Amino acid sequence: MSTEAPKEPVPAKVFAAAVYECVRCGTRTTQEELAKLPEVKCICGYRVFKKARPSVVKQIKAI
Repeated sequence: MSTEAPKEPVPAKVFAAAVYECVRCGTRTTQEELAKLPEVKCICGYRVFKKARPSVVKQIKAI
């Protein structure tokens, strides 16, 4: 008999963590940090976030 505790399932890894920005104060936070909180709210108290986009634009060749 083994005395090891049952292992918990490992959550799937996210390839690129989404970064969100508060519309009022501009504070940036990740999706994981927002998931830890009981409600989606910025440190300033505002509840509206927008997804922060990278400054580099992807360019695709025309076919």
